[in-house]
Amino acid sequence: MSKDPRSITRDDVRSYLASFADKAPATRANILKSLKVFFRDYLKRPKVVETFRFPRRDFKPKQVPSRADLQRFYASLSRLRDRAMFLIYATSGLRKNEVLSLHREDIDLEKRMIIPRKNGTRTKRTWVSFFNEEAKEALEEYLATRTDDDPRLFGMSTRRTHFFVEARLETGLQITPQVLRESFACELGRLNVPDRYVDAFCGRVPQSVLARHYTDFSPDRLKEIYDQAGLRVFGNTEVQRAR
Repeated sequence: MSKDPRSITRDDVRSYLASFADKAPATRANILKSLKVFFRDYLKRPKVVETFRFPRRDFKPKQVPSRADLQRFYASLSRLRDRAMFLIYATSGLRKNEVLSLHREDIDLEKRMIIPRKNGTRTKRTWVSFFNEEAKEALEEYLATRTDDDPRLFGMSTRRTHFFVEARLETGLQITPQVLRESFACELGRLNVPDRYVDAFCGRVPQSVLARHYTDFSPDRLKEIYDQAGLRVFGNTEVQRAR
């Protein structure tokens, strides 16, 4: 649009939006959202945009990898560090950068408990989470090879997860840290873990809820729920074969 914003009409907006007809619904929705804010709140001309409706978004169920997919992806990883990190992602529900920013002191191996260093943003909180025995075994094996003084658990910057790209190319499986986070949440749901606890493990519990209901979300209670679920990536013999 090259016209003076104060002279733009509803038809002008309609023509402009039509130029994005081949874009994804989310893209078109973001464009319309910006136009509504601009005309309604800034120019005080709400009638120009009030009749436009946001595009309908079709529901697409999440496609998470099967256990066999996770095992095949894991088998393609050759480094102990990469295998340990993969299993931490797969069994803790933490976000990519939360795992990469972990320090050794953030891990309680005996309790298999993780307390992320960062407290998150207004919309992305962190709380305690856990990892299973498979991840513990891989993590202990990896840490036994560490001879450096780097306090970071995996000794990597928050941008380096090249091994995921390499494994995707080798296996053809589109598995990322985010996919493992989604897989973790779906698997806990399948294991009948209540949603509020899945949210807690994934850091989606508002601080106000934690303050009001700390007993329900105490580390001891969460560990009890986590262990009762029996989350596994491998069976007892499968993990040995994968190594």
